[in-house]
Amino acid sequence: MSGLLTALNAGKTSLMTNQKSIEIVGNNIANVNTEGYSRQRAELMQIPAVNFGDFFVGQGVTVSDVSREYDVFINRQLQEKSITLGEESGKSTPLSELERIFNVSDDNLAGSINDFFDAWQQLTTNPSGQVERDMVLQRGRLMGDAFADTYNELETVRNNINNNIVSKIGNLNEQISEIAKLNDRIFQIEINGQSANAARDQRDLIVEDLSKSLGIQSYTDNRGMLAVQLPGGTPLVQGNQAMPLSVVTNGTDVNLQITIGGNVKDITTQELGGEMKGMFDVRDDFIAGLRGDLDTLAVEITKAVNDVHSNGWYTDPATGNPATGQLFFDDLTALPPGTPPSRHVRVALADGRYVAAAGGNTAAPGDNENALAIASLETTYRVSGTNDTFDSFFSQIVSSVGIEASRNKMALGGAKDASVQLHNLRDGFAGVSLEEEMVDLVQYQRGFESSAKFLSTVDEMMNSLLQLKR
Repeated sequence: MSGLLTALNAGKTSLMTNQKSIEIVGNNIANVNTEGYSRQRAELMQIPAVNFGDFFVGQGVTVSDVSREYDVFINRQLQEKSITLGEESGKSTPLSELERIFNVSDDNLAGSINDFFDAWQQLTTNPSGQVERDMVLQRGRLMGDAFADTYNELETVRNNINNNIVSKIGNLNEQISEIAKLNDRIFQIEINGQSANAARDQRDLIVEDLSKSLGIQSYTDNRGMLAVQLPGGTPLVQGNQAMPLSVVTNGTDVNLQITIGGNVKDITTQELGGEMKGMFDVRDDFIAGLRGDLDTLAVEITKAVNDVHSNGWYTDPATGNPATGQLFFDDLTALPPGTPPSRHVRVALADGRYVAAAGGNTAAPGDNENALAIASLETTYRVSGTNDTFDSFFSQIVSSVGIEASRNKMALGGAKDASVQLHNLRDGFAGVSLEEEMVDLVQYQRGFESSAKFLSTVDEMMNSLLQLKR
């Protein structure tokens, strides 16, 4: 009788184990399209045998654990590639805007500079012509407007980057806090010997997102919890404690801070990675460099024209006498510190009568010596520290934007392709395959049916035994 009871117990454990295995397969199938889901498997273990007379008889089977398909190497590669993808993604939109601003068409700052010097060239054909003189002033004002428009568009791109940074902080803090909560949940579950597979999948997905956004690094601490930190080593998550990020305004820009143990710490660009690093690099390095070049060009053009114009002669409308020493543009070198010169290119003359086209102190009507000298600046003047004319200097600016935008597009495309390949590799290893799940489903179904048949057979044997006793 005891042997039949042992067999009955073995059949019961087999039935329950196959049922549990079918449930696990069903969960895999249900999550076939769930992002970040890792395939789960029932780990089967035989129940220790007991001494039954001269033999050790098995007690059946049980599910010892529900394991999760996971590969540390693939996940590390995904995290690293997400950092690269995030950095290039952070640069992509502002670089596209900069490429639009510094285009190669005639409708840009270079076109306005050419029109300005062309107006001086036209003036050389009729130095005393009022129309030609007014055209020089108009082209000078339009060139000043083009400088200001270009500067303002650069500022718009900077402001868009700042707004984008601010808009992302709330979501980043939620993800950082969620990792801390998941750390605690996983610890509480697994300390009791159970598996927190769903929580681990969720945590890995958030870590991948944070890698793309902040370039985070992660490692497992001595309690088995995931510690998260910025590339510079500043901690974001320690155990079940989260350190929130905050935004601080610095002039017209925004920067990041972090609160650790009640202390506030500034986060530098060198401590960031991913999308945030990409945006800060474009804002603080690339756009700052473009603005510096734009200011240099504004100062050089206005100074070169002023130097020549102030040595030229015109007929003073008030006295009717020849006069000299008149600046054509406002002196940009006299601006207060911190004032962007490219935003203040303005014509200093009241009207075209003050245009100093003559080279001699008689200011004769046909004297175009000074107008020729200013017109020639476009091709003869060299920007300080370079061998570039005004046109070629601006072309260098346009070229640098185009080269960086093209590099970004190529790098972004490569990072996306690599990320897709790694995701496919991860899905091939840890993702759900419906074909494999169907095979397992049939296998466990057959096991369940066989266990049921086995129990039915044992039940019949026990009934027969009881009838014999009667």
